[in-house]
Amino acid sequence: MADMPSTARPRSNAARICTILGFVFAVLALLLNPIIFGVLGVILGVVGAVLGDKPLGWYAAVASVVGAVIGLVLVNALVN
Repeated sequence: MADMPSTARPRSNAARICTILGFVFAVLALLLNPIIFGVLGVILGVVGAVLGDKPLGWYAAVASVVGAVIGLVLVNALVN
Protein backbone atom coordinates (compact mmCIF):
# COMPACT_ATOMS: atom_id res chain seq x y z
CA MET A 1 0.00 0.00 0.00
CA ALA A 2 1.05 3.54 -0.61
CA ASP A 3 1.96 5.67 2.36
CA MET A 4 -0.64 8.46 2.38
CA PRO A 5 0.49 11.77 3.89
CA SER A 6 -1.66 13.04 6.71
CA THR A 7 -3.03 16.57 6.70
CA ALA A 8 -3.17 16.68 10.50
CA ARG A 9 -0.29 18.35 12.26
CA PRO A 10 1.57 16.38 14.91
CA ARG A 11 1.10 17.72 18.43
CA SER A 12 4.01 19.79 19.68
CA ASN A 13 5.00 20.92 23.15
CA ALA A 14 3.98 24.47 22.24
CA ALA A 15 0.48 23.28 21.38
CA ARG A 16 0.12 21.53 24.75
CA ILE A 17 1.45 24.59 26.61
CA CYS A 18 -1.03 26.86 24.83
CA THR A 19 -3.86 24.46 25.65
CA ILE A 20 -2.91 24.25 29.33
CA LEU A 21 -2.66 28.04 29.53
CA GLY A 22 -6.08 28.26 27.87
CA PHE A 23 -7.56 26.15 30.69
CA VAL A 24 -5.72 28.22 33.32
CA PHE A 25 -7.08 31.42 31.82
CA ALA A 26 -10.57 29.89 31.81
CA VAL A 27 -10.32 29.48 35.59
CA LEU A 28 -8.88 32.97 35.98
CA ALA A 29 -11.75 34.34 33.89
CA LEU A 30 -14.12 32.74 36.35
CA LEU A 31 -12.37 34.19 39.39
CA LEU A 32 -10.68 37.47 38.47
CA ASN A 33 -11.36 39.40 35.26
CA PRO A 34 -13.78 37.61 32.92
CA ILE A 35 -13.30 39.74 29.83
CA ILE A 36 -9.49 39.85 29.65
CA PHE A 37 -8.78 36.29 30.75
CA GLY A 38 -11.70 34.90 28.76
CA VAL A 39 -10.44 36.40 25.52
CA LEU A 40 -6.86 35.28 26.22
CA GLY A 41 -8.08 31.77 27.02
CA VAL A 42 -10.03 31.55 23.78
CA ILE A 43 -7.03 32.75 21.78
CA LEU A 44 -4.68 30.27 23.44
CA GLY A 45 -7.16 27.43 23.05
CA VAL A 46 -7.56 28.10 19.35
CA VAL A 47 -3.79 28.43 18.88
CA GLY A 48 -3.29 25.13 20.70
CA ALA A 49 -5.87 23.45 18.47
CA VAL A 50 -4.32 24.86 15.29
CA LEU A 51 -0.84 23.75 16.38
CA GLY A 52 -2.03 20.16 16.69
CA ASP A 53 -3.65 19.63 20.09
CA LYS A 54 -7.04 19.20 18.43
CA PRO A 55 -9.62 18.09 20.97
CA LEU A 56 -8.15 19.71 24.07
CA GLY A 57 -7.43 23.02 22.35
CA TRP A 58 -11.05 23.42 21.32
CA TYR A 59 -12.17 22.34 24.81
CA ALA A 60 -9.95 25.03 26.32
CA ALA A 61 -11.48 27.66 24.05
CA VAL A 62 -15.01 26.61 25.00
CA ALA A 63 -14.08 26.45 28.70
CA SER A 64 -12.76 30.02 28.47
CA VAL A 65 -16.02 31.25 26.96
CA VAL A 66 -18.03 29.45 29.65
CA GLY A 67 -15.72 30.75 32.39
CA ALA A 68 -16.03 34.30 31.08
CA VAL A 69 -19.84 34.13 30.91
CA ILE A 70 -20.15 32.65 34.42
CA GLY A 71 -17.59 35.18 35.69
CA LEU A 72 -19.62 38.06 34.23
CA VAL A 73 -22.78 36.70 35.86
CA LEU A 74 -21.00 36.42 39.21
CA VAL A 75 -19.57 39.93 38.98
CA ASN A 76 -22.99 41.28 38.05
CA ALA A 77 -24.60 39.45 40.97
CA LEU A 78 -21.99 40.75 43.42
CA VAL A 79 -22.24 44.36 42.20
CA ASN A 80 -26.01 44.46 42.30
